[in-house]
Amino acid sequence: MTFKALITENTDNGYQSRVGERELSDLPEGEVLVKVAWSSLNYKDALSASGNKGVTRQYPHTPGIDAVGVVEEAEQGPFSPGDAVICTGYDLGMNTAGGYGDYIRVPADWLVPLPDGMDPRSAMVLGTAGLTAALCVEALLDTGLQEDQGDVLVTGATGGVGCVAVSILSRLGFRVVAVTGKSDAHDWLKNLGAADIISREDALADANKPMLKPRWAGVVDCVGGDMLVNALKTLQYGASAACCGLVGSPQLNNATVLPFILRGVNLLGVDSVELPREVKQQIWQLLASDWTPDLAALEAAEITREQLPEWFERILAGGVRGRVVVKVGG
Repeated sequence: MTFKALITENTDNGYQSRVGERELSDLPEGEVLVKVAWSSLNYKDALSASGNKGVTRQYPHTPGIDAVGVVEEAEQGPFSPGDAVICTGYDLGMNTAGGYGDYIRVPADWLVPLPDGMDPRSAMVLGTAGLTAALCVEALLDTGLQEDQGDVLVTGATGGVGCVAVSILSRLGFRVVAVTGKSDAHDWLKNLGAADIISREDALADANKPMLKPRWAGVVDCVGGDMLVNALKTLQYGASAACCGLVGSPQLNNATVLPFILRGVNLLGVDSVELPREVKQQIWQLLASDWTPDLAALEAAEITREQLPEWFERILAGGVRGRVVVKVGG
């Protein structure tokens, strides 16, 4: 049986992506075959589509680290044909054919049920980015963060994780300060719930100093590098930063132990890829109920698979704001 998929190939003109046909037999082994309805665009998808061997080792390949759809076949496990499911993380879209195909075949442990009250498109407006944002918020709440302790900083606030984090935190009653270098995004971020906005330059000021005046009750950092280092220097006593990104840099070149031993701050690592299914399911339930961000305010762009190559270029160049959903199924 053939089906349509976005296929990235290594050609004489470099890595190129096109919509073509694949066979079900091309898909890897797995207990569950899922007919995909929606996917989304993530920075990692663009890296895979541009030949980044740190993400995808072998080509031709179908990217797409997110997928939502309906179970077609299930050999074993908790799912049956007709079940609506979400797949994020693990190896999907990296070295396993991903959500930009009409079908994916994956282990049952990679899937969670689509929560009651959440439609498939909304699930992909959130996607891996929304899941990661919610995990960051949960990590901060687990340390005891409360609304009356002060402002919460969100770096990289116009990105997929950042904008969802702004919305969730605002909904939970926190006063959120968003960091962005995009002056045209201020009104959008305030509509999402940001109480104040600071520039990247302000957030990076005095980066050469080992400590800075305490300011933040908590931080969701989607950037890494000097941005995260400065955030650590400006945390209040005993406060925490949840770290989930490295778009700025994976290095903490200007960091010292001083914020940790003088103010007792915490650096919390957040992973949404290898997370146990049970935890993912709990977070998706929160996103479908008490923690539902303002999906309309996220202004998710809706595109087709044919449009993905140009959007890969956009997101790699930093030209994408918020979330992008990809219509896959008919």
